Amino acid sequence: MSFHEVRLPTRLAFGSTGGVERRTEVVTLGSGHERRSTPWAAGRRRYLIGANLRSLDDMATLTAFFEARRGRLYGFRFRDFADFKSCAPGASVGPADQRLGQGDGAQTMFTLRKTYGEGPDAWSRLIAKPIDGSVRVAVNGVETSAFTVDVATGRVTLAAAPAIGAVVTAGFEFDTPVRFDSDRIEVTLESFDAGRMAALPLIEIRI
Repeated sequence: MSFHEVRLPTRLAFGSTGGVERRTEVVTLGSGHERRSTPWAAGRRRYLIGANLRSLDDMATLTAFFEARRGRLYGFRFRDFADFKSCAPGASVGPADQRLGQGDGAQTMFTLRKTYGEGPDAWSRLIAKPIDGSVRVAVNGVETSAFTVDVATGRVTLAAAPAIGAVVTAGFEFDTPVRFDSDRIEVTLESFDAGRMAALPLIEIRI
C-alpha cells in the first residue's frame, strides 16, 4: 500500500474536527419494523483540517506536506487528539491498558488493539501505527521489556512465548493512518502576512 511513515505536523491539526463514521443500511418493512445491517466490519474516521490556519507560513507548510503526499496518493500518520492512547486522553499509558491475547505456549507475536465498550457488545480496533517508544507490555500483570514492536504494523513480538493461559496486555500511544480526501487545496490571501484556507478533508485508511 502507498503509505509514508510521517506524521502531519501537530500545529497544523489544531482546530481540526472529525470523528468516527459507521455505515448502516436500514430497510423499513411494511409492518413498520426495521432490518438493519452493515457492510463495514469497522468504523472509519474522517477529519477536517486547515480551516483555522491564518499564518501564511503554516499554510505553506501544509501545502508542502500535501504536495509531498501527492494529494490523495499517499497515506500518512495523523494524531487524533480525541483518541490517541490505549487509555483515556488525560490518563497515563500503562502496560495493563488493553488485552492483546492469551498465551498458548508457542505464540510470540501479538497485534496491538484497543477495545471500545465492555462485555459481548465491545468492539476491538486494530492499532497499526503505534508511537515508537510508547509501547509497554505485561504478561499476567508483570511488565516486561523483552519484546520488539513493528511501528509500521502494530505487531508486538515477545522474546519468549507466554505460558498457556497467560494474559498478554499492553499500553501505547498511536496515530491514525489517513490520506487526504481531496486532490485540491485552496488558500485565500487576506493581508500581506495572513490568509485563509478552505478546510481540507482527511479519511482513515485500512492497513
